[in-house]
Amino acid sequence: MLPGLCWTVMIVTLVSARQSKPTMLSLSSPVLEVSATVETEPLPHPADAADDPTVWVHPSNPAASTIIGTDKKGGLAVYDLAGKQIQYLADGKMNNVDIRGGFPLGGKPVALVTAGNRSDNSIAIYRVNESTRLLENVAARKITTLEVYGSCMYHSSVTGKFYYFVNGKTGAVEQWELFDDGKGKVDARRVRNLKVDSQPEGCVADDQLGHFYIGEENVGIWKYGAEPTSGAIRTAVDKTGAGGHLTSNVEGLCIAYGPAGKGYLIASSQGNNTYVVYRREGKNDYVKTFRVVDGNGIDGTSETDGIDVTTAPLGPTFPRGVFVAQDGANNGNQNFKLVPLQLILPEAADTRERAENLSAPLHAEPPARARQDVTNSDSRLQRLVGVWQRIGRNPPRQRFNNLSTSPSSLSCDVLTSHAIGSSPCRTSMKRLWCKLCRVSSKF
Repeated sequence: MLPGLCWTVMIVTLVSARQSKPTMLSLSSPVLEVSATVETEPLPHPADAADDPTVWVHPSNPAASTIIGTDKKGGLAVYDLAGKQIQYLADGKMNNVDIRGGFPLGGKPVALVTAGNRSDNSIAIYRVNESTRLLENVAARKITTLEVYGSCMYHSSVTGKFYYFVNGKTGAVEQWELFDDGKGKVDARRVRNLKVDSQPEGCVADDQLGHFYIGEENVGIWKYGAEPTSGAIRTAVDKTGAGGHLTSNVEGLCIAYGPAGKGYLIASSQGNNTYVVYRREGKNDYVKTFRVVDGNGIDGTSETDGIDVTTAPLGPTFPRGVFVAQDGANNGNQNFKLVPLQLILPEAADTRERAENLSAPLHAEPPARARQDVTNSDSRLQRLVGVWQRIGRNPPRQRFNNLSTSPSSLSCDVLTSHAIGSSPCRTSMKRLWCKLCRVSSKF
């Protein structure tokens, strides 16, 4: 090839690359492309209807888990893992939805679902019926909040309490404590107010590390403390525009839980149809960017609002967990796309395979209550969570719900029976448990 022709080819190639649809953040940061293997049936309403999904993990048959998605023109839809709709509740204009397991209701732990109802600016509250997999309304009353836009949930590892965060287009944020009203229904009381400078929506809380993340759509992602007493101190995770990895609008946020306080924070970067991954721990360092493209006879996603993820194995279709994204420009009415998590985060799957006898799924919440002195620092909490994930055959997150007193006042034997159960390594685990909790007892 002639030298002049070589230079011409190089220049044309560079210009073409600059003019084409962006697939690179930089020469060293390629955008990963993955495809969905399942899509849900479309919602009944046309145009911009679908918004936010959440995943319910079936406690005894993971392959029977469900996707709960919002229809902001009419209600909530529940899908099986093949994408078939099994329930539709025409309960109002639901915007965002979230779920937490182990909520104590009527003396039993249940999976609690909340959604922001824009029809009347209230908190929609449901429990998941494990037998039918359907949602059942358990709201004690109409609980009116600020003008609803985004919402999410938080389960405190410090107090065991459950919370609902809701934000409005003005930037106002409210935190509500959820509780059993004593009659088998769920009530709430407002416990905190926050404010960002412009319109937010997507939010997510880290139950184990006690963080609350919120996306300010044109600005970036902020991290606050999730406890009601945390105040307004915040740090920036990432920003839109120059120097950031996000393109406005910043939309849905979700957390892929890993062992020992590790894992990933994922954000929907709606402006360039990508998703941005950060480390869950530390300063939330940037990890990668990916997009969902056409494949397997399913169209890719674009203009995504809400997202969710679980690292729990969900049977043969999603053996390493699943990532769920709303598709804003589906072929037909909007729906949700399901991507096997190992295609996006193979490192998360590798971590699971290397882990020794993890009895709790990596998405599992910490115990409902934990000693204040153990959870006062991230390092102690991470150590304790690591123990929780390796003890007993059943996740311990529901075992403390039945205790009538604080764990700090109980004997080591009682604590051990709740935390460890009938583990074959009960004696050694008992010693470690007591050491971490600083409970004095003779073995």
